[in-house]
Amino acid sequence: MGGKTVITGASGMIGTALARQCADAGEEVLAICHRNSEKNHALQEMRGVEVLEADLSEYAGLASGGWERKYDTFYHLAWAGTTGAARNDMALQTDNIRYALDAVTLAKSMGCHTFVGTGSQAEYGRRQEPLRPETPAFPETGYGMAKLCAGQMTRHSCGQKGIKHIWARVLSVYGPYGSQDMITVALQKLTRGEHVGFTAGEQIWDYLYSEDAARALRLMAERGVSGKTYVLAHGQPHPLKDYIETLYKAVCEEMDCKGRRAGTIGIGELPYQEGQLMYLTGDITELLRDTGFSPQYSFKEGLGKMLAENSCCGTGKPGI
Repeated sequence: MGGKTVITGASGMIGTALARQCADAGEEVLAICHRNSEKNHALQEMRGVEVLEADLSEYAGLASGGWERKYDTFYHLAWAGTTGAARNDMALQTDNIRYALDAVTLAKSMGCHTFVGTGSQAEYGRRQEPLRPETPAFPETGYGMAKLCAGQMTRHSCGQKGIKHIWARVLSVYGPYGSQDMITVALQKLTRGEHVGFTAGEQIWDYLYSEDAARALRLMAERGVSGKTYVLAHGQPHPLKDYIETLYKAVCEEMDCKGRRAGTIGIGELPYQEGQLMYLTGDITELLRDTGFSPQYSFKEGLGKMLAENSCCGTGKPGI
C-alpha cells in the first residue's frame, strides 16, 4: 500500500494524470479542486481518489481547521489566471503568491513531509537557449513574475517548517483535459472536420505528454533534492511545423479508421503574434541525474493515446 497524497488543481491536465497514477500505485489521494468545476467528474470516478472542492482563497481556512488524517506528499498545481489578459492582472497574480504560501501552511497542517510546486517557463522570460535550472530568470509577465516569487517564497516557508521543497518549471504539456492550448484546440476542430489555420511554425518547441509530466513530478517528490528547481520538458525539441504535421497525420489516420473525414490545416495562414516566443525547449539533464526520469511517450504516441481514448475533446484549463 502506498502513502497518502494531496493534489491541488487536480482536475487540470497534469493533475488528473497525477491523481490517476498515484491511485494506481495504491496511494490514498485527496484531490482539491476548484468548486463546482465541470472537470471534477473524472476524478470522482477514480477509485482511491477523494475529491474536496475548495477554491484557492479557502486554503488558509482549511489549514486552520485541523486535520486528524495525516498525509505525506503535497503537490500544488492550482493557479488562477493562467491564460489571456489575466496573466498580466497583477492583483490576481499577487493573490496566487499568497495562495501558494497558504498551500504550504495547509501541507504542514496535514503532516506532509514533501511539497512539490509547479512553476512555469514564463519565469525565464524570452531565451534563445535550452532552459536549465540555473538559467537566469527575467520574467516578462505578471504570471511569470508571480510564479518566480511563489517558488522562492514557498521554498523559504517550507524550510522554516521542515518540509522538503521541490519546484518544477513546466514548459509545454499536452494531454486530456486541456482546453485553450494549441494541441487541444487543433484536435477538437480537426476531429469535427473543421479547418485550422496556423503560423509558419518556425518556433522551436518541446512538448511533453501529461502522463510523463505526472510521472516526473512523482519522481521529484521521491528522489529529488530538497531546495532544487527542475525543468520539466521532453528534452527533444522540434520545429512547431513538425508537431503540426504529425498531429494532422495522426488525426487523418484515426478518422479514416472511423470512416470519417478529418478537417484541413493551413500552415502559414496566420501571422505571428506580437512578441511571439520563438524558442522554448528544456535541458532535463539534472532531472535525469537526480531522479532517473526520462519520457516514455513520443509526441506521436501521446496523440495516439488521446485519440484512441477519445480524450482529445475533454474540457479543462491548463494548470500551469
